[in-house]
Amino acid sequence: MTEIVKVGMADLNVAVSPKRLRTTGLGSCVGIVLFDKIHRIGGLAHIMLPSSEMVKIGEINKAKYADTAIPLMVDMMVSLGANKSLLVAKLAGGAQMFQFQTQNEMMRIGPRNVTASKEALAKLNIPIIAEDVGENYGRTIELDTETGILSIKTANKGINEL
Repeated sequence: MTEIVKVGMADLNVAVSPKRLRTTGLGSCVGIVLFDKIHRIGGLAHIMLPSSEMVKIGEINKAKYADTAIPLMVDMMVSLGANKSLLVAKLAGGAQMFQFQTQNEMMRIGPRNVTASKEALAKLNIPIIAEDVGENYGRTIELDTETGILSIKTANKGINEL
């Protein structure tokens, strides 16, 4: 049986084939998956917020923010033998879980998380090859580090593979 490495909220991890990486409860959070298909090394970050720049004091949890989680995950994957120039990304989550009567941008956490994730990946020249983002439902995702297939499970939509 294949070992599953669980990734919690505001957490990240990396794994080498044949392990799988899984996170649950992606609502407005975004699951960012990186994969090197030659070395079969994957990474998964479950980010909660777009930017660490809001944090003014103390130590920050780098896995919590798109702008800090992605560079950290790249470094961890490279330390396992991944080639940075071979990395590709897949995104899932970023839902707008609640309807607000206001147009306040601060309440649009899901869409802001997606945008920040895309910007952080672009800065590192990592192409996004697939995404399942937005809408108004939660997701559970699992990366197969053997194939690079990202399975996305939703309560009412079944399983989608990217």
